[in-house]
Amino acid sequence: MQSINIQFDLIRQSATVAMADKILALKAGGHNIVGLQVGDPDFGTHPAIMDAALKAMQDGLTHYGPSRGYPDLRTAIANKLTRDEGLSYDPATEILVTHGGIHAYYTAMQSILNPGDDVLIPDPSWATHSNMAIMLRGNVIRVPAPADNGFIPQFDSWLKAWTPQTKVIVLNYPSNPTGAYPSHDYLQHVQDFAKEHNLWIVSDEVYGSLYYEQRPTSAAAIDGAKERTLIVNSLSKSYAMTGWRVGFLAAPAHVIEAALKAGQNSITCVAPFIQKAAAFALTDPAIQEVTANMRATYAKRRELVLRLSHELESEKVKVIPPQGAFYFFLDLRALKMSSIEMCERILEDAGVGLVPGSAFGEQGEGFIRMTIAASDEEVEAGFRKIVEWAERQ
Repeated sequence: MQSINIQFDLIRQSATVAMADKILALKAGGHNIVGLQVGDPDFGTHPAIMDAALKAMQDGLTHYGPSRGYPDLRTAIANKLTRDEGLSYDPATEILVTHGGIHAYYTAMQSILNPGDDVLIPDPSWATHSNMAIMLRGNVIRVPAPADNGFIPQFDSWLKAWTPQTKVIVLNYPSNPTGAYPSHDYLQHVQDFAKEHNLWIVSDEVYGSLYYEQRPTSAAAIDGAKERTLIVNSLSKSYAMTGWRVGFLAAPAHVIEAALKAGQNSITCVAPFIQKAAAFALTDPAIQEVTANMRATYAKRRELVLRLSHELESEKVKVIPPQGAFYFFLDLRALKMSSIEMCERILEDAGVGLVPGSAFGEQGEGFIRMTIAASDEEVEAGFRKIVEWAERQ
């Protein structure tokens, strides 16, 4: 048998996808499952966005489009970055339209990472951040972000993780899976550290619009940070457009030129009619109200879980209020089980689909990720079942 790419021996398949497949099989067998494992908004894409895509198709935009992205969409992205993050980017040279957030992250890392470069990534974090770096021949060093520090690395941990081969720091705030994000001052320290050691910062800000306290600071919003920061974002979470696969990379012009080559040789371009729908979504005032209402709904579900946690008073299920995103990273370490075993048993015994915390790194062991991107009824029923199951152990 011929050998295959050995990089894939170093990464695992997505735990989220594996759990989703298992749940689908159980549902097909007639089981009633409360699915709280997905990272997909339970809202539909707004009909006006779909109408914009349909009109673009009817107008003939069904062939190749510009690989950099249509000028009107890049302008809309630049205006969004100014409106929401207080950032200034040249839509002509500093923005690339990508095939979703993962593709934005791919083009970012492909542009700056050489084989053997060290990449510092907090633990826990979304598995793709590490997997992509490994696929591109980077060496991943996980930086502990423990629960007792609010899932943010102690600053000394960055210093301990640094090596002379370190090239990139990857940030993801608000975080998947924890919902945590750091202060402006913390980001200032990280940027000072990056400047001192001539490092790039890749900042995944896909959940940036989903926050419940003070608006999180973009990593590029620190004075002097823009020249070494690459922002990854998409319309998936904030506009309920996960299946549309449209995102963007915002970065210095010479990085975008390299990322453009990565994009041209991986996807050619994002579908033109999707680009037109995305431009509409980013600019239409009524759609911005829709996204604000979605965030308000997630905030109510967050409060629902916090209220239930207080009401049920479980010593075995500890709830850490998320600052952003739409997940709870529930602490079940008191049960002394692996997170995979807990998720499998909760699924089989209580009929609730969850994601094991270990899928996000060693610091996630003993935790489970529960989404609130589900109906109020599912969130309440699922959380009650989790607590009831834990209390029986």
